[in-house]
Amino acid sequence: MTTEQIANRLVELCRQGEFETAQKELFADDALSIEPQASPAFEKETQGLDAIIEKGHKFSSMVEEMHGGTVSEPLLAGNSFAVLMSMDMTMKEKGRMNMSELCVYEVKDGKIISESFHM
Repeated sequence: MTTEQIANRLVELCRQGEFETAQKELFADDALSIEPQASPAFEKETQGLDAIIEKGHKFSSMVEEMHGGTVSEPLLAGNSFAVLMSMDMTMKEKGRMNMSELCVYEVKDGKIISESFHM
């Protein structure tokens, strides 16, 4: 798949709420996920598809209810692309919040090799 095809497929799956399907289908086995900063809940860097999927499970377990969200069209540049994702959710023990982040992906050999999140 080309970078554009991967970007469009990721957007399609994320808009359907199929984040794990997107990871399993589009990410390399040794992909790297980078958070804006280390937190009590997440490491700054997570290496490997299995660990990234587990990080997604951990995030989901912290969400009490999803009220909605959006995913922009991808912006492409060479082997990279970015999308703006926003989520309206109620977090357990923290209440309702809106989160918006710029998600940047790098593609190599037809797979996403890295993702980084910027708030």
